[in-house]
Amino acid sequence: MSDYLVRATAADAAIRAFAVSTLDTVEEARARHNLSPVASAALGRLLTAGVMMGGMLKNEDDLVTLRIDGDGPIGSIVVTADSRGEVKGFAANPSVMLPPSPVGKLDVGGSIGNGVLTVIKDMGLKEPYSGQVVLQTGEIAEDLTYYFATSEQVPSSVGLGVLMNRQDATVKRAGGFIIQLMPFASDEVLSKLEENIKSLKPVTTMLDSGLTPEEVLGEVLKGFDIEITDTMPVGFKCNCSKDRLTKALISLGRKEIKSIIDDGKPITMNCHFCNTDYTFEIDELKDIYKKIK
Repeated sequence: MSDYLVRATAADAAIRAFAVSTLDTVEEARARHNLSPVASAALGRLLTAGVMMGGMLKNEDDLVTLRIDGDGPIGSIVVTADSRGEVKGFAANPSVMLPPSPVGKLDVGGSIGNGVLTVIKDMGLKEPYSGQVVLQTGEIAEDLTYYFATSEQVPSSVGLGVLMNRQDATVKRAGGFIIQLMPFASDEVLSKLEENIKSLKPVTTMLDSGLTPEEVLGEVLKGFDIEITDTMPVGFKCNCSKDRLTKALISLGRKEIKSIIDDGKPITMNCHFCNTDYTFEIDELKDIYKKIK
């Protein structure tokens, strides 16, 4: 089945929950950006989180951007998601290679290093909301758990997983969950949830055993009455286009465009988010030049 997001509540709405499968989404990102296994895991985790945080947005045109800036070899990782299940993203160094972590896993934390996580929500207001926290582990799920607790004051548990095929370095499984406690949650609900999370299998283990997003929530919220409120298809989608890049060229001004034309060579512009190239021939550049006042 294609990727999809599940939204749910539990414990008489004292818990809100999100779970998602993102195999196709992460594999498309891997293929588009020619990501190494560790870069696939890092960007894949952030894409998975982005989809779920996009699912928290209320309005159709709202956007959330997650950005990690670390001192590790992968550099920055940026993901943007909307409320419709569409997500895109890139890693500054897609070909980063590292030996496995001490426990034999892809070393996402080592690739990211020390740094900050920034969350920007554009909800149509004059100024976007922006929150920033220092990275706790660089493993992304723990960092987002810390972000929710400190920047949004919402006790949360975040689980993210990307499993790679050893044979061909494609994505085998990807997905995750976010569980959040509402302010009126009782101590009993909190204790039960903490007990569940302590005994929970790793996300990649659950995904590799074939669990669906609904079944992942069933494991995390074992013992609670779960109400699935809705499901939504999700996927990698970039809204770049030649028209958008034409507008970017126009913003450079007549002098800059004239200089490019005088060089006598076509130019190619690349979209960082989806790694698509757009070439502008000299005749197209001349047309753009005429449009600039």
